Amino acid sequence: MELEEAKKKIVEELGKKKGKTKFYFNDLAKILGEKPRVAKKLVTKLVEDEVLEIWSSGSTSLYGLKGAGKQAAAEEHD
Repeated sequence: MELEEAKKKIVEELGKKKGKTKFYFNDLAKILGEKPRVAKKLVTKLVEDEVLEIWSSGSTSLYGLKGAGKQAAAEEHD
């Protein structure tokens, strides 16, 4: 899968999920329809390109669209 196709799929699917802004890696891999190794490379590239951002609790990492969710809104007001 090409990066642009992956970007389109992720943005489209995550945009449909109203009220939910953070997703597990496995959710993204399922959206992409790729095996974990391929999905990881695509997701990492999307983070580098600032399409996605990572949120970590220390033990769990979640992914979301850049600028979406409560955390992003709070950071804009700082």
